[in-house]
Amino acid sequence: MEKATEEIRELKGFLPRSIVYAGQINENFAEGVAGFYKAIWEERDGGISTKQKHLIVFAIACSNNNIQSAVKILERLKKFGATRTEINDAMMLAAWTGGIQNFTDFSSAVLKEMERLGF
Repeated sequence: MEKATEEIRELKGFLPRSIVYAGQINENFAEGVAGFYKAIWEERDGGISTKQKHLIVFAIACSNNNIQSAVKILERLKKFGATRTEINDAMMLAAWTGGIQNFTDFSSAVLKEMERLGF
């Protein structure tokens, strides 16, 4: 695997499926998709931190009732030093934007995973 692909694996903790599928088509295509990820996730002077980006993506996953992604993102939030209060705030924003039914649907799995991870 090339440099950008490995950097994304390290940042995300796994290799996103889009990069895996792109690699099955063409190695340069996989590097291009990995470059897209890298451009989004790298920290820039005056920009938002990687932790903040993960909190945003977590809130979006929750508000879209994407439980599998929300639970997976919790591991990244742990790695980047998010607090339980920050995660709770993101969950409340998700309830606001996605509706209370989505909150009801995702909160059980998310809270269970938070306990497992020690938040």
